[in-house]
Amino acid sequence: MSEQDHRLEHLQAEFDFAASFADSARQTALSYFRGPNGLSWKSDETPVTLADTEIERAFRDLVQMRFPKDGIYGEETGVSGLECERVWVVDPIDGTGAFATGSPLFGILLALVVSERAAFGVIDACATGERWTAQRGMGAKLNNVTCATSNKTSLATASLASTSIHLLRARERRVFDCLSSEAAITRLGGDCYAYGLLASGHLDLIVETGLKPFDFMAVTVIIEEAGGVISDWEGQPLTLNSAGDVLAAASAELHAQALRIIHDTE
Repeated sequence: MSEQDHRLEHLQAEFDFAASFADSARQTALSYFRGPNGLSWKSDETPVTLADTEIERAFRDLVQMRFPKDGIYGEETGVSGLECERVWVVDPIDGTGAFATGSPLFGILLALVVSERAAFGVIDACATGERWTAQRGMGAKLNNVTCATSNKTSLATASLASTSIHLLRARERRVFDCLSSEAAITRLGGDCYAYGLLASGHLDLIVETGLKPFDFMAVTVIIEEAGGVISDWEGQPLTLNSAGDVLAAASAELHAQALRIIHDTE
């Protein structure tokens, strides 16, 4: 085991902190869900609600109190301490559009990144009562029960998902259309919930673009610990500096097949 892997596997207190925070954040999210939520629009024309800001503010305050030497990368309150070895990454409501329109397919994403790798990740699907977690080297779990990807190896028998395609640029749309034409099933929507489904063996392939680290860092360790593969569109590991093109697959073989299609699409 490398020295870095050793460090990643001995962060139980930090993981327990994240899980405990997810418990309280779930209650905050549900207190606004399908009720008055203060929906407004940020300067980048993306939606934000009171749940987003309240959860992230609480998380930032607790991290600064408990782990003052760590950095924080949040969707709503920005980035601080990015030069630190350890950076907490939070998306208080992943799928704000879903949340604001009453769809249960939203979640809270939490991760601790150590030297560019996520040591653990949490996807809390508040409205469905499901929580996917993974600690590096300890497998992935759904509600504390071990879960695994489908391990499908062929796109012809695989299900493909993407949160949205209406913002895809021309080549990105051609890539999606090529993958979709070969996949057995294509589903749109889902945000972080889709990654939980992949980790549990229900979906097989996810392709997305334009994501931010708070969208994908937590899911990287969950997908990998469930037996899947996740990378950018060049096959490189996802980091805090990645461009935001994400490819997640149930197996190495399926991931390689999708990568070939991406590379061969003009």
